[in-house]
Amino acid sequence: MSVVVEPTSDVPRLPQGTGIRKNGKQWHEPKSAFRPTAGQTSYTKRAAQEKERAAIKAKEKEMKDEKEAERQRRTQAIKDRRVAKEEKERYEKMAEKMHKKRVERLKRREKRNKLLKS
Repeated sequence: MSVVVEPTSDVPRLPQGTGIRKNGKQWHEPKSAFRPTAGQTSYTKRAAQEKERAAIKAKEKEMKDEKEAERQRRTQAIKDRRVAKEEKERYEKMAEKMHKKRVERLKRREKRNKLLKS
């Protein structure tokens, strides 16, 4: 009368032919041999991956540049509006004190000076 005993579920089942571990740590998974060349890929695969990475990086840079240009454009538009508003307020203040024709003459003169400076 032989009784068949199955191994308990908490002990990992060892592959056939290995037997019991010498150090007594049967609860650990058996390790495979260390192979340092296992993760190496061929030059053509590496070159293709590098090419792909470079293309992705270039696309990311292009997208970032576009985003930055849009941001710069918005901030420049805000600055231009502020300058125009300040100039308009200044001319309105001058118009309160001076005659309308004289303010118009000053505007034209300042525009000429701006064009000469730039």
